[in-house]
Amino acid sequence: MVTSSQPLPRLRDPDELREIARQLRVSIVRMIHRSGSGHTGSSLSCVDILTALYFAEMRHHPFRPDWKDRDRFVLSKGHAAPALYAVLQRCGYIAQDDLNRLRTLSSILQGHPDSRRCPGVEASTGSLGQGLSIAHGMALALRDRRPQPRIYAVLGDGELQEGQVWEAAMSAAHYRTANLCAFVDHNGLQIDGFVQQIMSVEPVLDKFAAFGWNALSIDGHDMPAILRALDEARVCTDKPTVIVAKTVKGKGVSIFENKVEWHGKAPNDKHLAIALRELGEPVEEPS
Repeated sequence: MVTSSQPLPRLRDPDELREIARQLRVSIVRMIHRSGSGHTGSSLSCVDILTALYFAEMRHHPFRPDWKDRDRFVLSKGHAAPALYAVLQRCGYIAQDDLNRLRTLSSILQGHPDSRRCPGVEASTGSLGQGLSIAHGMALALRDRRPQPRIYAVLGDGELQEGQVWEAAMSAAHYRTANLCAFVDHNGLQIDGFVQQIMSVEPVLDKFAAFGWNALSIDGHDMPAILRALDEARVCTDKPTVIVAKTVKGKGVSIFENKVEWHGKAPNDKHLAIALRELGEPVEEPS
């Protein structure tokens, strides 16, 4: 049990982490359904990554969000905020009632993360392309601190169309900020359609490697693979690491999976019933 004097304990059992991820998906679809607004597909694709980071990898302290020795996380794809909010609530940074007020007037949980108002949010994000620069700045500023905090970021693959991403990639490689680890949530879809058709960003892995990064590729829903990649990133001491995670937009609910229309649409009562049933939750069918 976490107390106010302890950082959150880190878990390593993949089955336990998978169950947390399942519960987080339930929280996300309920939250967005209640709000009537939000990015369902984008949030569900990165849940397993956030679960591994917050419950297995990162050193952080829900009762002391400003703890100086904490690891930091930047959600560059800020429209996937419901995934981050579900994680923060599960960790203890915010309350269930906060989730119930997603995107409502005066809520601390806006459509994109607000670091000024929401405990545990390290950076206000949402304008795509900026998060990697923010994360690199944090890593550069903190790399001489002991113990050295690690900085993690999650980017969308469509976001890689932004030139600022590659400026940050070049800078991080040049300054060898090895305490920086970025995930690319490579689900293949963006708001307008398939990334490959809108503007291809391939070959993502080779591009980061050419920029001088330690570049890894994994199945972004395979929990042991995520944990192994994080282990590899931690022992790389001479360059930043990128983990290109192949994911499925809307992962976990068949009616959402690989559907571009669910990039930023909220489920109605019927959709929610289907989602909860597929996620293994009891549900009352709508009349």
